[in-house]
Amino acid sequence: MTLLVAGGTLMTISASRSKVSDYSSIASASKAISEDTPFNKMMQVLTHERCVNCHPTDNIPKQGNDSHPHYFGMMRGEENLGFAATKCTTCHQTENNAYSGVPGAPHWSLAPKSMGWQGLNKYEIAEAMLDKTKNGNRSHSELIHHLTQDSLVLWAFEPGVDQEGIPREKPPISEAAYKAAVLAWFENGAVVPEE
Repeated sequence: MTLLVAGGTLMTISASRSKVSDYSSIASASKAISEDTPFNKMMQVLTHERCVNCHPTDNIPKQGNDSHPHYFGMMRGEENLGFAATKCTTCHQTENNAYSGVPGAPHWSLAPKSMGWQGLNKYEIAEAMLDKTKNGNRSHSELIHHLTQDSLVLWAFEPGVDQEGIPREKPPISEAAYKAAVLAWFENGAVVPEE
């Protein structure tokens, strides 16, 4: 194929040359990069069942990888701790029980109903997490502390074994990678990306 270009110069291009570039598409490259952002790394943990099970949008705690309703008809109750005879801490102690398979961590409880995440996408969870009317009036520094230092949150990385002695699934990234992602996201302004 011959083209006339600026200045009247003729240029010949081989017809057998492929019109498709050998480079990856911009869309696929940006998707690969975006999955590695601090926001997305953090959300790999916060959207995992280990977290969402304790953030129900109703009054029923969930459990297991399938997020089924808690056994024994447990309910949210007063101060997110169950009811007098069936408080969360009746079974859930300050550490995992390897014999019974009951998970445990200090101050075991449901998240407040205002922080219900079940059924929300990662963007909606982030918006709720930053909303002081829902998050217990927590500042960014208080959220960072909660997300990276609270023993109940960090239980997700040491969830123990189930009643059959089978290790519970951990979130898809390590505790160190999660903490680094949380810190980086807040250091960069805690911006929730557009969907």
